[in-house]
Amino acid sequence: MADLEERATVVASHSRRAGAGVVVRPRRADDLADCVRVLGDVHAADGYPADWPDRPAAWLAPDGQLAAWIAESDGRLAGHVGLARSTPGDLAPALWGHRTCGRPELTSVIGRLYVAPAARGHLIGARLLACAVTHARALGLHPVLDVLATDTAAVALYRRLGWTHLGSGDQRWPSGRTVTVHCFAAPRG
Repeated sequence: MADLEERATVVASHSRRAGAGVVVRPRRADDLADCVRVLGDVHAADGYPADWPDRPAAWLAPDGQLAAWIAESDGRLAGHVGLARSTPGDLAPALWGHRTCGRPELTSVIGRLYVAPAARGHLIGARLLACAVTHARALGLHPVLDVLATDTAAVALYRRLGWTHLGSGDQRWPSGRTVTVHCFAAPRG
C-alpha cells in the first residue's frame, strides 16, 4: 500500500466519520455540470478558485489532463480532483526537479481539488488525493501540487498527510494577478 494511502488510513481510523458511504470513481463527461455546481458552492464558501473561470467546465478539464475523479456521498457529488501533465512554467515540478535532481517532466500535477462544504469532515479530500497519487505512480510519475499561500486549510491537509514542502514562489496568473503559492510533493511511495 502506498505511503499516502497508509497515512489516509491512519487518519481515517481516528475518525468515526471516515467517509462511510463515500465512493470515489473516475469523472465522466456527464458529471461536469454537477462538478461546476459544487465548484460554485465552494467558491461562494471559500473563494476557491480565487479567480472564477470564464468556462468552469473547461477549467475542470484542461488540456493535458491525465485523469479526474469525483467523490460521491449518498449519490451526491461531494468532491473532485484532477491529475495533469506538468508544463514548463509549473513551479512545483521545477522545485521537485531541483530538489531531487530529477527531470520536472517526470512529475504530474494534482489540481482542481475541492470538497463540497456540506461534505467536509469525512476525509474526502484525503481519499481523492490518494486516488490521484496512486494513478500518477502507476504512470511512473511523481505527484506534486501547488496551493495558494492563503489557503491554510489545504496547506494543513497536505502537511498532515506527509507531503513535503518544496518551497514557495510567486506566480503570475492569466488575470494579471500575482499570487504566492506553496509547492508540495507527495510522500515517496
